[in-house]
Amino acid sequence: MGNPKIRILTVSGSARPGNFTAKALELVNDELGKDPAVGLDVIDLTQIALSLPGQEPTQDAERAAKLVTDATGVVLATPEYHGSFSSGMKLMIDNLGFPSALSGKPVALLGVAAGQIGAIKALEHLRSVCSHVGAIVLPGPVSVAGVNRVFDETGKCLDETIEKRIRGVATNLLDYIRGHICPRIALEEIVRKSESNGVVGN
Repeated sequence: MGNPKIRILTVSGSARPGNFTAKALELVNDELGKDPAVGLDVIDLTQIALSLPGQEPTQDAERAAKLVTDATGVVLATPEYHGSFSSGMKLMIDNLGFPSALSGKPVALLGVAAGQIGAIKALEHLRSVCSHVGAIVLPGPVSVAGVNRVFDETGKCLDETIEKRIRGVATNLLDYIRGHICPRIALEEIVRKSESNGVVGN
């Protein structure tokens, strides 16, 4: 039995034109795209309209929730704003329903900041929120400090070590999925086939 198709959803949590979050996430997307078994979906918060909590969900919000539901794993990328993750990312999470579409999903985190300590606080807060809604937040989130000096205006990463760390967000997520999620999916499929054939005993 071949491995099931892996679908990864990545979300860029900045709405600023030319933002560094999207530049960093593009390295993750590029690394994911190298794997022929991976199907990639991308949500850019500058391109969708989300509803405020308590309002009727927009069509974009419903599509975003379906993308998360259908994903095998998720990458969330955020800038650090005022000691936390972006309000756009929080709104995205708030639009994923209750129970959240993130529940039970492996989630890898990427944070960027212009400051020397990086996006540590943003990632701590984002990890807490994701865990609260039931996501499986992977260890080792990647924080990029001094991000305005790491990328040039074309989006090229100027530091090979940092680029390798950022690309590691993709490989670490895929390693987790192949080690934990794919075997479970395969087992569930075997059980379903056995039940449909009347093989499973009392």
